[in-house]
Amino acid sequence: MKPESILYLNNVSVSFDGFKAINALSLYIDKNELRCIIGANGAGKTTMMDIITGKTKPDEGEVYFGDHIDLTTMDEAEIANLGIGRKFQKPTVFENHTVFENLELALEGNRNILSNLFYKLDTEKRERIDESLEIIGLQSERGRTAGELSHGQKQWLEIGMLITQNPQVLLVDEPVAGMTHQESERTAELLTSLADRHSVVVVEHDMEFIRSIAKRVTVLHQGSVLAEGSMEKIQSDPKVIQVYLGE
Repeated sequence: MKPESILYLNNVSVSFDGFKAINALSLYIDKNELRCIIGANGAGKTTMMDIITGKTKPDEGEVYFGDHIDLTTMDEAEIANLGIGRKFQKPTVFENHTVFENLELALEGNRNILSNLFYKLDTEKRERIDESLEIIGLQSERGRTAGELSHGQKQWLEIGMLITQNPQVLLVDEPVAGMTHQESERTAELLTSLADRHSVVVVEHDMEFIRSIAKRVTVLHQGSVLAEGSMEKIQSDPKVIQVYLGE
């Protein structure tokens, strides 16, 4: 494992009913890196994220966070508490609560019912919520209920709910699906800015969006890495053109 890596998958495989969804997959994600993962449907992108977050256990291989934490021995809650946050394609916000309350609930998600009764938001936590609001660009919407937000704003709010918990790694699944062009541009700026403080892994089908944010791109095909490198390198790779970009 490289010393600068935050996430390390080595020779990982998993099968479902005889189908090898992930096949000897090896992947490094570095600290404060923005990595884009692309591939056709069925390439293994979602299963890869399921394995990293503990939802699916691999049949073989190693999955490490940092240089010594074996993620295959941990459950989803333990992995989330380590500092690996995941944003699914469909936003899961609390629609009847305000934007501010959503961030507050995310920040205090590990409190039990008893502590809720005696809970008061301290200055430090309030400042962290304010900082998240500024990062996601929803300061002016802080008092609105999440259900009133546009689709794009809900996506940003969910990203805000994750970064409020200050994860080291953010896994983001198809962040611009259903967004307007303007919302997509704003999301590109947001994810690029987050890579200053977090490792950000983006899975996306929208190639125009990928081009706008890509530093390093990994192409998955049939559960393993087909190609990896800059967008320019990926676009000119004959194997990638054949199985993905040329579809």
